[in-house]
Amino acid sequence: MSQQKKYYIIAGEASGDLHGGNLIHAMKQQDPAADIRCWGGDKMQAAGSTLVKHYRELAFMGFIEVVKNLGTILKNLKFCKQDILAFKPDVLVLIDYPGFNLRIAKWAKEQQIKVVYYISPQVWAWKENRVKMMKQCIDEMIVILPFEKSYFKDKWNWNVTYVGHPLMEEIARKQAQPSDLVITDAAGNKNEKPVIALLPGSRKQEIEKKLPVMLEVSKAYPDYQFVVAQAPSLDSEFYHTYTNQYPNVSVVNNRTYDVLLQSKAALVTSGTATLETALFGVPEVVCYKGSEISYQIAKRVISIKYISLVNLIMDKEVVKELIQQDMNVTNLVAELDKLLNDATKQLQIREDYAQLHNILGAGGNASAKAATIIIGSASQ
Repeated sequence: MSQQKKYYIIAGEASGDLHGGNLIHAMKQQDPAADIRCWGGDKMQAAGSTLVKHYRELAFMGFIEVVKNLGTILKNLKFCKQDILAFKPDVLVLIDYPGFNLRIAKWAKEQQIKVVYYISPQVWAWKENRVKMMKQCIDEMIVILPFEKSYFKDKWNWNVTYVGHPLMEEIARKQAQPSDLVITDAAGNKNEKPVIALLPGSRKQEIEKKLPVMLEVSKAYPDYQFVVAQAPSLDSEFYHTYTNQYPNVSVVNNRTYDVLLQSKAALVTSGTATLETALFGVPEVVCYKGSEISYQIAKRVISIKYISLVNLIMDKEVVKELIQQDMNVTNLVAELDKLLNDATKQLQIREDYAQLHNILGAGGNASAKAATIIIGSASQ
């Protein structure tokens, strides 16, 4: 009888929890006896793992925020290492979250713990110099963006495995189910207006910068209902301090996909949400606004043409990106007008989204493929 295998998985934000949850579900299907311990969120816990620390305690973004919370981050790293050593996993699985996970990968290599990295840090955008260390510390790299395989092979002579994008299966599942979400207006009545989604992000710092600008746009569209997708890690009161003064704005908690299923257009914070929105077929404007210092530093170190995954994968501007000072009410209204009223623009977006779908669909069931690789690593 084979020995029970143990897996330690670390994800540090909402998107990592989503992909981690699907991964754990796939691992449990292939190895029902697997003992899985994780850092992540509700989805990873619900899929059958023991949750050690929730990503709510880990999500610091931007250069300034990280420096301010350095003590907490160092404490978390120390605790994490102790917990891994006590658990003695057959495989350590790291999901994105590079600031934390790459430090753990380097340490794990020294402890002779097998490391599989699922969802590569975006080293093709910035901090390319980390790849050398990654090659030394990571036993198996699993990537989810089609251009990453050739990037690592051609530039770094590193054979990584492309499994397709896990969002494809997640969104296909959601689209197959009828949505039971009833959107209400500010007075609590059932909404009868067309919906525009507002996705201001999942961290307080980014929401504070972007949501006030997004909300002002609602004044230009009284015949639309604007729906803010609330992050599950934040409480409703935080949002209502911003939304209370806008009569055609409501907030929906932890139902982003249901909101997108009902939306005509969306204003979306840069990140995974831009890709999710596109895969649901919703025309969008991509928004980014950070602290001025963080932005100035990022501008000097990031080496890519676009900030949204949609444009990066397609290697052209499919969706409009409004960054820093350009993310203002005037520009947002102008771009939203095109999405809602310009038939040529709407047709172009539909065609581009279809092409994006085809590119990402080429990999197949990403979670199951990643699970097979991870379980295989535990036996080697």
